[in-house]
Amino acid sequence: MANKMKTRKSAKKRYSFTVNGKVKYKKQNLRHILTKKSSKRKRNLRKSGNLSCFEVKRIKTLLPYG
Repeated sequence: MANKMKTRKSAKKRYSFTVNGKVKYKKQNLRHILTKKSSKRKRNLRKSGNLSCFEVKRIKTLLPYG
């Protein structure tokens, strides 16, 4: 019987897959020191980001079971 592949827990907390197989993540720089950042910048940081196709392949090795 083959061993199961382990999921990298740090990657599991940071990334999630969409239905179409893209990888989404929460953007950084929205935790503290928000007064000097413009409202437009903070609004755009609230949106989730998508990884490029090159990085998706690397994330799929860290998350073998999606």
